[in-house]
Amino acid sequence: MTNERHQDSLARWASSGKTGTPPVQAATVIPIRDSTLGIEVLMLRRNSKIAFGGMWVFPGGRVDPEDGPSSSEEDEQTTARNAAVREAQEEAGLELPVDSLIAFSHWTPPPITPKRFLTWFFLAPAPETEIVIDGGEIHEHAWMRPVDALKNRDAGEIEVAPPTWITLKALSRHLNIADALASASGREPERFETRIAIEPDGPTAMWKGDAGWPDGIAGLPGARHRLRMHGSRWTYERSEDPS
Repeated sequence: MTNERHQDSLARWASSGKTGTPPVQAATVIPIRDSTLGIEVLMLRRNSKIAFGGMWVFPGGRVDPEDGPSSSEEDEQTTARNAAVREAQEEAGLELPVDSLIAFSHWTPPPITPKRFLTWFFLAPAPETEIVIDGGEIHEHAWMRPVDALKNRDAGEIEVAPPTWITLKALSRHLNIADALASASGREPERFETRIAIEPDGPTAMWKGDAGWPDGIAGLPGARHRLRMHGSRWTYERSEDPS
């Protein structure tokens, strides 16, 4: 991919909706399964004419009123789980028990984002069933090893948003479902509040722990927690490993 395509992908991830609208609660589930070659994740390609169009994502979407209240953090997670289960059924035909979802991470888009989707990511073992997509919002699906999905992105074969990339990177360290679920269950879900800096070679996403994160300045010396989206290959830099 060229830098221009990187910028376009980032713009479509960071910008959706009308300026000034309140944050939108959302939820995503990462269905995983074991294969003879290692752990695989279910990914869906979204319709190019809607939000995050053309990108490969995990099943998910905004929280609807019927998913429940979100007046407290506990309510928020419960409601997000309900939304993730509903979206998995609507987008992929997956029936996931609510109690099978493990909170994996929480994502807040950059402050410049006109419409901010505040999104919980959950991890869940996928049932052995046929994947059924609607052909409307979702145009394609595939089971991919996280490492292969990352390679496909570098090769320009698929497009993903930074939260998806970071999630794939984290899951690529696990050999099987048991290991991935145990790791997620044994820690607090990490919160990522993204800030973007535009450097000469392309955009850099930064998160808490990076020296440049407080002011959104990538060139400051010090600790690193960032995704450098420069050229065809994205590079994750982190001074400390939370696991």
